Amino acid sequence: MKNIAFSFALSALILQFSGCAASPTPESWSGSGKPAAETIPVRIQTTLGVIDAELYPALAPKTVENFLTLARKGFYDGIIFHRVIPEFMIQTGDPEGDGTGGPGYTFEDEFTPELNHLKPGVLSMANSGPDTNGSQFFITVAPTPWLDGKHSVFGRVTAGLDTAIRISEAESDSSDRPFETIRIERVEVPPLKESV
Repeated sequence: MKNIAFSFALSALILQFSGCAASPTPESWSGSGKPAAETIPVRIQTTLGVIDAELYPALAPKTVENFLTLARKGFYDGIIFHRVIPEFMIQTGDPEGDGTGGPGYTFEDEFTPELNHLKPGVLSMANSGPDTNGSQFFITVAPTPWLDGKHSVFGRVTAGLDTAIRISEAESDSSDRPFETIRIERVEVPPLKESV
């Protein structure tokens, strides 16, 4: 019996450490020293390349669920990046393409110190004020700490930050709208888990 318990404990320990090395967590990018959180991988295929990211459902449950639900419905497929600012961010998720559209509802902000804008590559919700999140989100290409407590962070880029930077550097008009049409082709997310 002791051997079984020891084997189980050892297996759990190995699984825990092997998962930590494979995927960065809020601990590794915020410097918060908090325990690792579950992550969900997503892939954003754009007309200029791929952006891979991970989402944090334990730390931003409503925001992550909203993003995943919209992505699974194909809501983001074909939507343009309507606002791009070099050395700052790229914004998308508006079906109107002008910064005024959304999914037809809003939901409240989710803030936690573990998720912040201290490094580039943050996925965060665009809004028009407190508790006005919908479908629009942005990806930072530089540290933007002044956004903490104003925009809900729900993920971070794990690969393809160069794609986001290239999008941010597209020539744009006085409203930061790129002259070139840059689109999300599709957002790939894991399928829903079946209930047992």
